[in-house]
Amino acid sequence: MNVRVFYHDRCFDGACSAALFSRFYSERIRDDVRFEYGGLLHRAGALFNEDDFTGDENAIVDFKYSSSKKITWWFDHHESAFLTPEDASHFERDSSNRKFYDPSFKSCTRFLAVIAEQRFGFNPASMAEVIHWAEIVDGALYPDAKTAVEMREPAMKLTMVIESNQEADFGSRLIPMLASKPLAEILEDPLVAPRLQPLLDRHQRSIEIIRERVECKDRTVFFDVTDQPLEGYNKFIPYYLYPDCDYNVGLSRSSFRNKVSVGSNPWTKSTNLVNLAKICERYGGGGHARVGAISFDVSKPDEARNAAREIVEELRASVRG
Repeated sequence: MNVRVFYHDRCFDGACSAALFSRFYSERIRDDVRFEYGGLLHRAGALFNEDDFTGDENAIVDFKYSSSKKITWWFDHHESAFLTPEDASHFERDSSNRKFYDPSFKSCTRFLAVIAEQRFGFNPASMAEVIHWAEIVDGALYPDAKTAVEMREPAMKLTMVIESNQEADFGSRLIPMLASKPLAEILEDPLVAPRLQPLLDRHQRSIEIIRERVECKDRTVFFDVTDQPLEGYNKFIPYYLYPDCDYNVGLSRSSFRNKVSVGSNPWTKSTNLVNLAKICERYGGGGHARVGAISFDVSKPDEARNAAREIVEELRASVRG
């Protein structure tokens, strides 16, 4: 039995969701299973390749909905889960009891654990550490920006490794460990350990680069690092540098996209914050009410730059009232 699990790539919650799904499936659905993993990334254009859905069962976790008949399982918690109204309607009509959605959850890992326990009798106790930290990491539930940026906990270091990875098979090698080993032990594995110190050094450089580039006005931070290899920068750095800001908009670039990242300060005392998912959806992106992103074609940097500036001005205007 071959089960292909597609997950949000370069994302701690995505990898943890894939690990939890694998553990749940092998314990409560069937145990004669070979798992294969495929990372999915938000990018300009098509998000799915139908030819990749080659498993006897195909699951998507922590990523947008696909109406493909080949997808047999789906779990997501993003507000912008559906690419089109037709996809949303397709999900509403589904009666398989294998596709689940709830944007009220901070992490897909926690959501999956709750559904697996309540609907299928799975005991998530063995995955408690992964569930706990996926909730903190994806929900930005750190006590302050200093904790989030200094990254002392194993889960936070592992998050940095996952978000910075560029290797296609990294997730396939990491996810089985997430399903079976403590996070501190995973950090010492030969797959992870050699990557850590260079990334910690890069992290320190990224703080200084963003400090030099950042522009803060009307409690909204903007910075452009498209000329630097920093797409996987720590998203809490703007709040570490400007604790009183409400929003940040970052513009970065990788080999396959120009990315506009939009976030709101988890520690702000401001109320009535703008729904960032709704803003990002207008440009073809999405996310959650408090954090979102948009991917633009790598050959069209001006489109990304113009969108970033428009969003910055919209957020600053919202602060000014």
